[in-house]
Amino acid sequence: MEERADLTTWALGDLRSAPLPPRSFDVIQLSFLLERIEHAELVLDRLLQALRPGGLVLLRMRDRDSAYGILDRVIPAWARRLVWRHLVAAGTPGPLPAVYEPLASAGGMHAFCLTRGLLVMDEETATSGPAMGRIGSAAVGLAAKLSRGRYPATHDEITMVIRKPQYHFARLI
Repeated sequence: MEERADLTTWALGDLRSAPLPPRSFDVIQLSFLLERIEHAELVLDRLLQALRPGGLVLLRMRDRDSAYGILDRVIPAWARRLVWRHLVAAGTPGPLPAVYEPLASAGGMHAFCLTRGLLVMDEETATSGPAMGRIGSAAVGLAAKLSRGRYPATHDEITMVIRKPQYHFARLI
């Protein structure tokens, strides 16, 4: 971490208990974290307390409600470890735990933002990671067909820009 010049503050530890001073950050970036941890809502609430009013959360996560997400959840960990090296480039860490709480979906994140008075400024879906290879895309396509489109193969990740309102009384429910 000492070699990284782009970090102003960092902490090593469990985000459920790491010290996060209130209103101390302007931007928080979360990349592929919420779908991999338990108590994701608690972690995100703690991070939001550390965000200044008007601050941004840059969020990128795998979608629980995609064909990739359902495969990642239902395939046992030992089987995912077995095929991991065939799906990704050498040296890629993983496979990571597949927790996928309801928050790790577009609907779950929109509901979370609504209850906390947060504004979703931008949202995009994309396909990346292991779902792009031949084996991965075939498995994802099969999962989409077997689910009759409930879990689409059109994307496997969601990117969102979320803004914390400037004033605490801006929350309308």
